[in-house]
This record gives sequence, structure tokens and C-alpha cells, in this order.
Amino acid sequence: QVQLVQSGGGLVQTGGSLRLSCAASGNIFRANAMGWYRQAPGKQRELVATVTSGGSTNYADSVEGRFTISGDTAKNTVYLQMNSLIPEDTAVYYCNAKLRLSASTTVVYDYWGQGTQVTVSS
Repeated sequence: QVQLVQSGGGLVQTGGSLRLSCAASGNIFRANAMGWYRQAPGKQRELVATVTSGGSTNYADSVEGRFTISGDTAKNTVYLQMNSLIPEDTAVYYCNAKLRLSASTTVVYDYWGQGTQVTVSS
């Protein structure tokens, strides 16, 4: 059974910083990619940032230059350093992992963390 456990988040003032962590555990062969998504009240879930097992990163335009994603593929963990936070960053942040569970198949499964609240006050 695979689990994604998130930590971090909380309340911060505009201009502050927060760091999110996510660790995938269980019977995992390889993490093809891991990333972060967020969902604000009344809005759809949106991509924040992703990192592949090869180290390639992708960011939403709204966070480019302020957020940094990093991953430790050996530990199946991913981090999101969030700097210069603004009220528009307020949302529930979800960790996502695209995992191969076996070397004998190329099927990739999507897993999600439990979500963590990030609130930025003005």
C-alpha cells in the first residue's frame, strides 16, 4: 500500500516563507515524477510545480521565481520552498506522485497526499 504524507504549511504574513514536504512510502519501484498542486476555495485544483526523476522542473507562471521544488528520488520525497508569499497563494496544497510500483511494468499510478492548508494574510 502506498501512502503520501505531507508536512509543513500554516499561516504566514505577506512576504513570508513556508516549506512543504511530502514523502511517499510503500511498495514503490520508482517515482517518475512528483509535484504540488493547490486548490483555493471555489476554484479548480491547479498545478504549482513538478519535478521529474531526471530533475526537470516545471512551474506555474504565478509562482515562477518565488517557489522552488526539489526532490530526493532515492527517498521518494519532494519539497516546495515558498518565498515571497502573497494572499493569492492561499489554498490547500496537495502532493502528487506518479509512481511505478514494479520493474516488470511501465504502468504509472497517480497518488495524492492528504492536503495541507497554506494561508497568507495581508
